[in-house]
Amino acid sequence: MKIVFKLSVLFMLLHLSVSAKLRLPALVADHMVLQRDIKIPVWGWAEKGEEVQVTFKGATYKTTADDNGKWTAVMQPTAAGGPYELTVKGKSEEIRIKDIMIGDVWICSGQSNMVFDFNNARAKVLYAKDIAASENNQIRQILVTRVTGAVPNENFKTSGWRSAKPEILNGFSVAAYFFARELYEKNKVAIGLINASWGGTKAEAWTSEEGIKAFPQFENEVKLLKDTAQIAAKIKQRQQSITDWHLKNKTEDKGYKDGSADWASQEFNDGSWKTVTIPTMFEKFGFANTFGVIWFRKEIDVPEDLIGKDAVLKLGNVDDEDETFINGTKIGGYANREKSREHTVASKLIKAGKNIIAVRVINWNGPGGFAGNKPMVLDFGTKQVSIDGNWKYELGRKTGQLPGPYNPQDLSVSIYNGMIAPLIPYAIKGVIWYQGENNGSRGIEYRTLFPAMIADWRLKWKQGDFPFIFQQLVNYRQPVQQPAESDWAELREAQLMTLSRSANTAMAVGIDIGEAGDIHPVDKLDVGKRLALAARKLAYGEKNLVASGPVYKSMRIKDNKAILSFTSTGAGLKTKDGKAPGYFALAGADKKFYWADAVIVGNQIEVSSKDVNAPVAVRYAWADNPEGCNLINNEGLPASPFRTDDWERVK
Repeated sequence: MKIVFKLSVLFMLLHLSVSAKLRLPALVADHMVLQRDIKIPVWGWAEKGEEVQVTFKGATYKTTADDNGKWTAVMQPTAAGGPYELTVKGKSEEIRIKDIMIGDVWICSGQSNMVFDFNNARAKVLYAKDIAASENNQIRQILVTRVTGAVPNENFKTSGWRSAKPEILNGFSVAAYFFARELYEKNKVAIGLINASWGGTKAEAWTSEEGIKAFPQFENEVKLLKDTAQIAAKIKQRQQSITDWHLKNKTEDKGYKDGSADWASQEFNDGSWKTVTIPTMFEKFGFANTFGVIWFRKEIDVPEDLIGKDAVLKLGNVDDEDETFINGTKIGGYANREKSREHTVASKLIKAGKNIIAVRVINWNGPGGFAGNKPMVLDFGTKQVSIDGNWKYELGRKTGQLPGPYNPQDLSVSIYNGMIAPLIPYAIKGVIWYQGENNGSRGIEYRTLFPAMIADWRLKWKQGDFPFIFQQLVNYRQPVQQPAESDWAELREAQLMTLSRSANTAMAVGIDIGEAGDIHPVDKLDVGKRLALAARKLAYGEKNLVASGPVYKSMRIKDNKAILSFTSTGAGLKTKDGKAPGYFALAGADKKFYWADAVIVGNQIEVSSKDVNAPVAVRYAWADNPEGCNLINNEGLPASPFRTDDWERVK
């Protein structure tokens, strides 16, 4: 017992000595950017009651560690400049922070489209010149480790502040980098990016426990967050469900017989299969919301002069997973919708004349299919054999969506505790935000949830109504043929409403830069530029700058026409392609919408339809992917989607 007691005491003493060590948060480190022109909090930990001195630019600030060992010093505002050094001194230790810039600090947060970095294969190609020319010691990012917390965390792990340069840029958010580059080129002031983003996350997870109390629907999640044993059990249970889903896709797939891919063989008779033109997505040929396995087969003819050469089978992007065969032999497959399929084919597998390509496409969730973003060919280097066009297809197994892993980050408050709380009270210029996809089916709720999250952050920071600039959801999924309800349109509407519900906010519209087959469109240059435009007007005071596309203001009815007025028309209304304004729909009292004709008359738009004699409501770009919406101002910025009605969906 005495030995155990002595060891316990020794452990306690060691723990106290470690906890008493003079420490700084991850944000306060070499190469950091501090916010110009406002008071700058610097904080850390030391022994209870220990006096700490912070010295910066010739001024010394004294403070004392409280009962929990935490201390804070608030430095006076200073103009942009640098590099500088900062010294933190305790009773027996001293920490020196080097290469500090004073400039503007922006928190870059949200989900996967903010995470989207230059390591993405398509981004590397599209932005190769930008990457090569990226070296700039005045643009710096610190990446916050993705972690949840049952209670607010005090700190986080990170590789530190990193300056933009080609060999480092892989870890930079693409949208945030282009945002920073635009601002730096305009103001020539250092930009610090605090990248706190996490793919597939919901707004409620980014909100504090106090901020979420107004939403009783999340109460049980907040309680569960603190029950680590139950969370561990749920993670294990969900993982088993995922394993079972994948296993059954093999054992219950009609294309497999006794464990072998019967439908891939060259001898298999696919005469009863239907035909579809590839590339296309499942929903285009009657398989909307179909999850599981669909097989595709195509016969191609390979000329004699290509025999004996290796080749690469190129399919473009496949959503979500492929297993690809040639003449019955598997040549590859990836479980990644964002990876372009380029499967090496050994020369011995290719025959002169008839060859059979078979692709087993496994759709986990979402649309499924061939994205069509790249040519589909069997590439021999000097010559290519086209493989697009007509393919045979058959359903191998239909099932429910692949269960997602059980993620603690899905729980309300969890990410705020893990990734936002440790940033407070670091002085900032503002926030850029790209999120909403994972709240996409709850647009009505988002109308109040998102403004509540913004208010919550501002309350916690105690830095007033700092600028909060967000990206509206871009176009995604396959276009529809007739006017219809749309989850994503409702979410965009909620984002638009936030402008009037939360002070000092701005929104960038991207309804023209998304991709039907990819929820992560590669065009982040325009995202960054438009966010920067919004920041220049909102945060930097360029009052006369046109920073937004047209925004719906009002409607009046005259005869059989709806006449619409807008704000942010800039130098006037026009269309992106020079055609008549597209994707307008009109409804009468029966609430049934029909496609409508639209004409620009000055700074207004007149909308009419042969199917609606007495119009009541107009909708513009009201769809997940409103292909054909083309309304912009003369400055080239797209109009936000909108509706004039507030009708609930017809059940």
